[in-house]
Amino acid sequence: MADLKPPQTTASKLRALLDQENGIVVCPGVYDGFTARLALNAGFKILYMTGAGTTMSRLGIADLGVATMNDMRDHAAMIASLDPTVPLIADADTGYGGPLMVGRTTAAYINSGVAAFHLEDQVVNKRCGHLKNKELVDEDTFTSRIRAAANMRAQLSRDIVIIARTDALASLGYESALSRLRKAVKAGADVAFLEGVTSVEEAKRFCADMNGVPCLYNCVPGGVGPVLNVKEAKECGYKVLITPILGLGAVYEAVSKAYKGLMEDGNTKGNGVAVRTLFESCGLDEAVEFDVKAGGKLYQNGV
Repeated sequence: MADLKPPQTTASKLRALLDQENGIVVCPGVYDGFTARLALNAGFKILYMTGAGTTMSRLGIADLGVATMNDMRDHAAMIASLDPTVPLIADADTGYGGPLMVGRTTAAYINSGVAAFHLEDQVVNKRCGHLKNKELVDEDTFTSRIRAAANMRAQLSRDIVIIARTDALASLGYESALSRLRKAVKAGADVAFLEGVTSVEEAKRFCADMNGVPCLYNCVPGGVGPVLNVKEAKECGYKVLITPILGLGAVYEAVSKAYKGLMEDGNTKGNGVAVRTLFESCGLDEAVEFDVKAGGKLYQNGV
């Protein structure tokens, strides 16, 4: 009989990374199975599921709060399943409702294999944090969202890292945003996420003011904040760096070029990447090997 020991959870792996004194967790933004595979192939040991990317790739619309909990949960579950040993941080928007719904979202994300998620203080009909005129809920409502997530985590006796995100900086100012995050941490959040930081100086101030609570930086080229590389983010005091549109930007540029070449020049070659190479990037050889080892006959002569 197989000796099956319970594996270390991805949430506990992430907590261990956050506890490293001089470390920073670098998360490539992925938005579907293909980009997740490419990130894993590049050697990343942690992934970030971008809500903007999920909305654009799954629904074909800009990040204006139209994705439902089911949309996001299903997408996260698929990405987390590609390598269940790799922690996945996933966007959970506002939690999709009041405390009861936030609790349901928390349970759904835990059951989907998500290691961490972030909850924010925008109204339910939210928008990307780097767009204008965001509307916020009051501080008590935000705190109740975090408390609901923490309570559900305790009720299930299962772990997930809770990241509290505030968008209050743009409209209410630094002190109000800081107050929201400090109260969120008291309510059970593990990581603080101040969206829309406007300068390196503000970033350093924020990390210092959180007094040892791990802080997350959202690096969005063309957004409202500075584009910090890994070294710069670490020097500011951040423990987590996410890059939600890194893959989106690369795909936008490369695919637009390929389609333009087809439309204008009739070029069907593109960049010449072979179809087998693409399949291999998504586990072709491993899938065939698994099937053959189990006694399957379909692929025993190769594919």
